[in-house]
Amino acid sequence: MAGSLETYHAKRNFRSTREPRGRKGKSAGNSFCIQKHDATRLHYDFRLEMDGVLKSWAVTRGPSLDPEDKRLAVHVEDHPLDYGDFEGTIPKGEYGGGTVLLWDRGTWTPDGDPHRGYAKGHMEFTLDGEKLKGRWHLVRMHGRGREKRENWLLIKGDDEFARPGDDGAYLKEAPLSVKTGRELGEIAGEKPGWSSKAGGAIKAKDGKGTGKKPSREKAKAMPAAPLALPEEAAAAPLPDFVEPQLATLVEKPPEGDDYIHEIKFDGYRLLARLEKGKVTFLTRTGLDWTERFGPGVAAAIADLPAKSLLLDGELVVEREGGISDFSALQADLSEDRHDRFRFYAFDILHLDGHDLRELPLAERKSVLERLIPPSDVTLRFSGHFADTGADVLAHACRLGLEGIVSKRADLPYRSGRSRSWLKAKCSARQEFVIGGYVPSSVSNRAIGALVLGVFEGDNLVHVGKVGTGFSRAVAESLFRQLQPLRTDRSPFAARLTSAEAKGVRFLKPEKVAEIEFRAWTGDGHLRHASFRGLREDKDASAIRREAKPASGEKAMPTGEQEKPAALFKGLTHPDRIYWPEEGVTKLGLAEYYAEMWDYLAPFVTGRALALLRCPEGINGERFFQKHKWRGMNAAIQSVKDPGEPDEEPLLSIRDVKGIVALAQSAALEIHPWGSTLKAVERPDMLILDLDPGEGVAWTEVIEGATFARRLLEEAGLAAYVKTSGGKGLHVVAPLKPKADWDAVKAYTKSVADRMADEQPDRYVSTITKAKRVGKIFVDYLRNQRGMTAVAPYSPRARPGAPVSMPVFWEELSPAVGPQHFTLMNAVARMDALSEDPWKDFWEKARPLP
Repeated sequence: MAGSLETYHAKRNFRSTREPRGRKGKSAGNSFCIQKHDATRLHYDFRLEMDGVLKSWAVTRGPSLDPEDKRLAVHVEDHPLDYGDFEGTIPKGEYGGGTVLLWDRGTWTPDGDPHRGYAKGHMEFTLDGEKLKGRWHLVRMHGRGREKRENWLLIKGDDEFARPGDDGAYLKEAPLSVKTGRELGEIAGEKPGWSSKAGGAIKAKDGKGTGKKPSREKAKAMPAAPLALPEEAAAAPLPDFVEPQLATLVEKPPEGDDYIHEIKFDGYRLLARLEKGKVTFLTRTGLDWTERFGPGVAAAIADLPAKSLLLDGELVVEREGGISDFSALQADLSEDRHDRFRFYAFDILHLDGHDLRELPLAERKSVLERLIPPSDVTLRFSGHFADTGADVLAHACRLGLEGIVSKRADLPYRSGRSRSWLKAKCSARQEFVIGGYVPSSVSNRAIGALVLGVFEGDNLVHVGKVGTGFSRAVAESLFRQLQPLRTDRSPFAARLTSAEAKGVRFLKPEKVAEIEFRAWTGDGHLRHASFRGLREDKDASAIRREAKPASGEKAMPTGEQEKPAALFKGLTHPDRIYWPEEGVTKLGLAEYYAEMWDYLAPFVTGRALALLRCPEGINGERFFQKHKWRGMNAAIQSVKDPGEPDEEPLLSIRDVKGIVALAQSAALEIHPWGSTLKAVERPDMLILDLDPGEGVAWTEVIEGATFARRLLEEAGLAAYVKTSGGKGLHVVAPLKPKADWDAVKAYTKSVADRMADEQPDRYVSTITKAKRVGKIFVDYLRNQRGMTAVAPYSPRARPGAPVSMPVFWEELSPAVGPQHFTLMNAVARMDALSEDPWKDFWEKARPLP
């Protein structure tokens, strides 16, 4: 049921109508709107946001609040999200020619899976609009003969918002636009083709309409009616530039009701300036970067109902799950790609001749929220949370976000760094000066590592190297950019040791890099650093070591915390790139394995392993390795299969050195047996792999996992869940190693068969692909001797560098998709959790029922 706008575009001539052309949105939302539409006949268009479009129904007599009143709703073509803010006139002769009034808008919450309800023809949901609220139903009617229209019924649910006997009375009681406060007749007087998205009705100070309709020029010169400004907003000309307010780094977010908390974005901080229809993007130092970001974001800002304004926000690129990613932004800029840019506005400093900086933040954000259309995909309002800062930060870190910014809601905007804005991060991260580089070991036109420092006074102090986080294109681009800065003299105040200086080509300290790192070592160097991008908006001379949190750092495993570099000494070609788009190198994978060792170890040590090896990275040759090979690292064991001693030996590891050796061997995925080598014929876990077929929504996969959990728990087993790192979920139960492989396979098959028998329209237990379209394959075949499944916390050799991540059951939601957790955010997530979701996994082992 994927949304499509082909029919919408085919029916309209956008040279004549001012209806938004729009395009399908890429992020999930839950907006709804109802537009009163006086065309051939008066009706109400009911629209729900689904799959990046507005699913639309023409309700001939409009919605009724009487649960006994079933209103005909004719299903029409999908509309773009921009249409949710449209109000104006459509020229006669055009499709739908007439007058459109925005009668209601808000959000909707489905009861259950909306995709499943839509497909079956019965959707139940709750509306939270400015007019309509409570439970509603949309029910598809059975078609008759050659009837071309798809008819549905819109029915009010029987709740506290219902009005028996309403019969459309509420439509007469509340006829005005929720956007401009006008009646249908006032809009009908506009010039055909004019859309009130460009301006609003004149409002008196008491909020009531004057009845006078402004010219288009006059309407454009003032904000729309809902944007009446507080009297405290001082009249002032639009400034050319305002130095932005900056946040101070703290270990913990502040407490108290004075603060609101926003998500910290991972992009470029920019001021967006609009004057006379022209939009300019300015960096925090006042550089004009307008040309770098293409026309999309600028057009969205220019389309706001304002003549002039100054917004403070962040321009980002979002990866799967809606997480902003500075590396992805850098990649798009280097490729001159603009379609993924999003601008999150979190403050407004000036609007139509009024300086808003002296207003409290809460009032400024109120103005900003009313200014930005909720349906806009490119330009977005940055919301905030009133929960405790600790709770917001913990949630952000669990989702793999960068951190939060806490702001005093009662204070004005003040340029420069202050403690009225505080930032708390999920992982250590800051800018560093590039003082040199080490050439790549696999290319003569790329860098392999950057040598970093910070200024202390006038002295540049060496803090270590970063050797991962570079895509191939970025590594080559950095090589070209750094050549003009080459110098024979070290820029660092103190002499580097012979090990630190080995292979280094020194540079004039003029470039700045943003680096994410695990912690500081005892001698003040970075530990496990990853390159995130160049910061061309930062001055190298201003880079200082940020105050770092004093607590919460985890030690390296197995006593290696004093000399972690020794663990990776045996890596050859550490800058070899395994995940090209994400820039994850061999060193980066080894560091990830070492950091996650305490979590990985119980699932990969003392077991036979199948390794997915990709010597040239995920885009090159790949093969499963189950037996010893020539040149295998000594830290990887070759062990006899106790049940088949005459067969080729199996592979196993026993310590952190072994897993680092797997990284050296390009083992990008680790697939252990479901039994230990000590009891190879007695599995100690069972796995149900929920593999969705084409057209299955993620919410249905979650429901399937919950179904499997119920069946396992009814049988007395403990059920745990993890993302597969692919498309689905794995439901896993620990077992007392007593039953043999045949018994475990038979039991898991019975569970899969029961799911398929009880809900055959949703689940299949057969591997035949033809039967899996639109259904979930409950794969029980992992539970047999010699078969494997990807280990918890193991990466996957797929684009995006996803990780098979154990999660709490309550974490499953549409916001956490199957590839949400990656090599880039998994460590920070585990640091943020108070406990491992699978901490008591082995303690809950039970005999097979």
